[in-house]
Amino acid sequence: MSGKARSGRRRARRLGGWRWRIALGLPLLAVMASVALVLPWRWVAPPTSAFMLRDAAARRGTDAQPIAYRWIPWERISPQLALAVLAAEDQKFPTHRGFDLVEIARAVEERRERSRGASTISQQVAKNLFLWPGRSLMRKGAEAWLTLLIELLWPKQRILEVYLNVAEFGNGIYGASAASWLHFGVAPRALSLEQACLLAAVLPSPRRMSASRPSEYVRTRAGEIEQVVESLGGTAYLSRI
Repeated sequence: MSGKARSGRRRARRLGGWRWRIALGLPLLAVMASVALVLPWRWVAPPTSAFMLRDAAARRGTDAQPIAYRWIPWERISPQLALAVLAAEDQKFPTHRGFDLVEIARAVEERRERSRGASTISQQVAKNLFLWPGRSLMRKGAEAWLTLLIELLWPKQRILEVYLNVAEFGNGIYGASAASWLHFGVAPRALSLEQACLLAAVLPSPRRMSASRPSEYVRTRAGEIEQVVESLGGTAYLSRI
């Protein structure tokens, strides 16, 4: 074999080695980047969310009121609100690992994606904090991956704490603090069970429903949520998270 041929083979082996390194390195880099995106919020209060940024951009240059948002820690949120949200949105939250497989299977069987039924609080945190609205496969895949990371890297109480702070409870009203003051004129820690259930009742469509001016549907839904709260055993249920 000529020296030229041997040199060509060495170059080919080196090129192949680089291709393998890139093939293995890119997924590892993607994992590290997504962990770096999710992990800090285990301890740091998010200053905003992807949904809030999108909403604020849409309001810029219009007569719409600026979005209302102020982070408050777990200790300053009424246990009644935490419990009402769990009762309304995700009763299996203490035990699942990010996905309610029973509800997902039911949604698939019925061939329709219900707006809330198959989506856990962990999934909603991933979507609201990092992603954008939509049903594309790419967005759903990103939501699933971020949900897995959130469940792996954050304790359950932190997941619920973040959700209660970034969920939209009215048109441009984000989080328990803004919702409590703007809807009821009380501190978030002072919310009653009735008020908490009204806030939980509007979560599926906070821009069409109002907790402070509830329709008959919202009142009925709030009553149903209150019954679920009682069946869960009251605030003692929160000790499971």
